[in-house]
Amino acid sequence: MNRRHTIFRYPIVKRGLAGALSLALALPAAPALAQPVGLPSMGAASSADLSPALERQLGEAIMAQGRRDPTYINDPELTQYLTTMGRKLATYSPGTVPDVEMFGVRDPEINAFAMPGGFIGVNSGLIVSSTSESELASVLAHEIGHVVQRHIARGMTQQSQSGVVMMASMAAALLAALAGAGGNLAMGVAAFGQAAAINRQLGFSRDAEREADRAGFQMLTKAGYDPNGMVRMFSRLMSASRLNEGMGGGAWASTHPLSIERMSDIQNRARNLPAERHADSDDFWYVRAKMRVIQGRDAVSLRTAGQQLQDEARTLTGVRQSAAYYGLALQAFQRNNLDEARRYLDQAGADRGPQLARLGIDLAAASKDNAKALELATAAIRRWPQQRALGIAYAQALQGVGRHADAQAYLRDRIKQWGDDEPGLYQMLAQSEEHNGQPVQARRDMARYYVLTGAYAAAEAQLQQARGLSKDFYEQSQIDVQIREVKDKLAAERDLLERFKG
Repeated sequence: MNRRHTIFRYPIVKRGLAGALSLALALPAAPALAQPVGLPSMGAASSADLSPALERQLGEAIMAQGRRDPTYINDPELTQYLTTMGRKLATYSPGTVPDVEMFGVRDPEINAFAMPGGFIGVNSGLIVSSTSESELASVLAHEIGHVVQRHIARGMTQQSQSGVVMMASMAAALLAALAGAGGNLAMGVAAFGQAAAINRQLGFSRDAEREADRAGFQMLTKAGYDPNGMVRMFSRLMSASRLNEGMGGGAWASTHPLSIERMSDIQNRARNLPAERHADSDDFWYVRAKMRVIQGRDAVSLRTAGQQLQDEARTLTGVRQSAAYYGLALQAFQRNNLDEARRYLDQAGADRGPQLARLGIDLAAASKDNAKALELATAAIRRWPQQRALGIAYAQALQGVGRHADAQAYLRDRIKQWGDDEPGLYQMLAQSEEHNGQPVQARRDMARYYVLTGAYAAAEAQLQQARGLSKDFYEQSQIDVQIREVKDKLAAERDLLERFKG
């Protein structure tokens, strides 16, 4: 799949990643897709103003900076879980959808947002607040519904003057970050602060929200989730919005106002379908427990999360009890209390799932027992070969015992399988290549990592270093071609941002 996507933004709470949406104004768009049966028609999607290709390019520029935001959750377990869910839903979309790529944001507010081209951000608070997998899927399906119906293109052509001014400010911030070789963290965060402000200027019409509801409901039910999950989630969000009005709570419902009319429409649709008993995956409960721990930002929130997990470990059974113990083990691990983490992990049942196996590997590595870490990683990857987090742990374990040639061979195989979704594999490969005395190849692979994460200036710098180190004419010629390609990408991104800035 093509990793480089853009993001369509849903009313996100205060995080700028969502703000990327508004940036998409003023670009050409593809002709509107035919409306599926049962969906309201809102007309064409401004094909002359915002093309899918430009949406994607814009989203990539935003994400390149967003990955430097301290609230961005760089966690392969979370990313694989969310993206697998999103792509499953998108398979049943009523129209063409770009390859969706989900990512997590550390924020306790209940929110999710989509940016141009298929990037969809999910707040940790949304995952933690979901009491079933179908509830979480219902919000993601709604977001994908906005993408399917090209609401960004429509909304961008209706922006107010203040929205246009803020978009120009965002583009200027992104250009400044590019001028700083793409490595200026402060500038990246500032750019997303601007995006958050733009977000507040965006608002979808009642027709757009209803259209996204119906497209999302169709995806939800066809993918096998419980349609009442959307009813329950919408009801909870409406209540949260009312209770927290003016206090910053209920972000998703506040940015996508949930009316009685919308609620009734979804209830009626669910009522007309046969009952669907969807069995929540074990992954849902373990990811939910992890997000409860990760979103803690201070002593009070961490203590509250710990108490909630203790209560669940004491009162629940089965996988939910195991997930609670896993959360407690993860929290102890973060405090570097390795003995306590092991005790909780044993209570969770260390061999029950890939998340538990990964934590066991991390505990062994933290104890400097690299041989044990490799033993555990070898067993885990044999049992769960498709789990990317375990593949990464296995490669790290090989590196930990000095088996860099084996790590290189394994990483190259995984890159063929997961490379577009896990650019960090190139970074790990470069580390082993450097260790094995292959400095030119190491820099070329680091450049690939930077290209996949949108840091084109950093990629060019790596390639220039590789060019200077190489003594082989044929290899130098290959690198020259790569340098030109990266320069072209960087120039195209700057041109696009200059358009918005102007």
